[in-house]
Amino acid sequence: MIIEPVIKGSVARNCHPDGIRASVKQQIDYVKSVPSVKGPKKVLVIGASSGYGLASRIALAFGCGADTIGVAFEKGPNEKGLGTAGWYNMIAFRENAEKAGLTARNFIGDAFSDEMRRQVTDCILNEFGGEIDLVVYSLASGIRTAPDGVTYRSTLGVRDVPFSGEAFDLEHQTLTCQTLEPVSDQQLQDTIKVMGGEDWKLWIDWLNRAGVLAKNFRTVAYSYIGPESTWPLYKEGALGAAKMHLHSTADVMNEQLQATGGQAHVAVCKAVVTKASAFIPVFPLYIALLYRVMKEKHLHETCIEQMYRLIADCLYTVDGKIPVDNQRFIRLDDRELRPDVQAEVNVLREQVTAENFRTVSDFAGYLREFHALNGFGLPGVDYRADVDPKILAALKP
Repeated sequence: MIIEPVIKGSVARNCHPDGIRASVKQQIDYVKSVPSVKGPKKVLVIGASSGYGLASRIALAFGCGADTIGVAFEKGPNEKGLGTAGWYNMIAFRENAEKAGLTARNFIGDAFSDEMRRQVTDCILNEFGGEIDLVVYSLASGIRTAPDGVTYRSTLGVRDVPFSGEAFDLEHQTLTCQTLEPVSDQQLQDTIKVMGGEDWKLWIDWLNRAGVLAKNFRTVAYSYIGPESTWPLYKEGALGAAKMHLHSTADVMNEQLQATGGQAHVAVCKAVVTKASAFIPVFPLYIALLYRVMKEKHLHETCIEQMYRLIADCLYTVDGKIPVDNQRFIRLDDRELRPDVQAEVNVLREQVTAENFRTVSDFAGYLREFHALNGFGLPGVDYRADVDPKILAALKP
């Protein structure tokens, strides 16, 4: 069968396994091209199948020589389709890591469940040397069933009054207007339950009780703050409330871990094209404008470049000190939020229309990265070649 990209609205409906292999290899090659880092050797990545989680795992494995465990909820081939991009990302990572002589264990299932925590802990104790040095928490989900059986759903919404702005329709490659409605108090609390820090802390507490956290253990989760122009939909909306909970959770855990030299941090990342960010209304146009400015200033970073910088320049520095701001955040968004960058983005924002958005913004770059998330548009891949579903069905993560 020949696989071509299918997009409905702004959601990708399929992926190309060969292109995904090429994408993973491209990220690995980048990490191999930069200096190695004296970092952790045993790592757990929760939410390891795409975006920052996948990039973290690649940077840690091929930059530090770390053995890794990856947890993700993905689907393989079935009667309905070829499976998810994350499924093939996990396979491609494992194959490349094993070729490099590294241990790479993949767990596919519900990362929010105690059963998954149990399986991962058993693996650490019995197959992974008994301890881990680092936990990366990079889950992005719209739904969570807590250990008590209650299911919560997150809502992309704002506070008080509706918020409208331009957005992309990637299916038709047009600029449209989208409106986010105010969230109720219940929706706000449910979003915090899904995307806040509760599950991150459940993981760390569980692993701590199991005795598998090494001395001087570290854990990091990812957040976003953004410029003031995005605050109504992000910082001041339901997502922002969830991130505030994540930030406060990091402080609580940091206090608890200090007894054994451990640390818990939040890394505030730059805006990039990920599976998660593509779902946030209005936000993709800002990313496309930002890409144009940062590329022109030679400041642009993809996920893998940013995660390598996190490891080399922040988490595992030569002097052992982690650079943080006055709120204890690791700021990877420092280049995005430079005054000159934001000033130029704001100028471009005033110029955008439905007719000129392709030239005013880096829409082409945005679309290219969006397709690459699903294995399309990668150099060196023969997209006219026949793909055998039977071969794909035989692959195991």
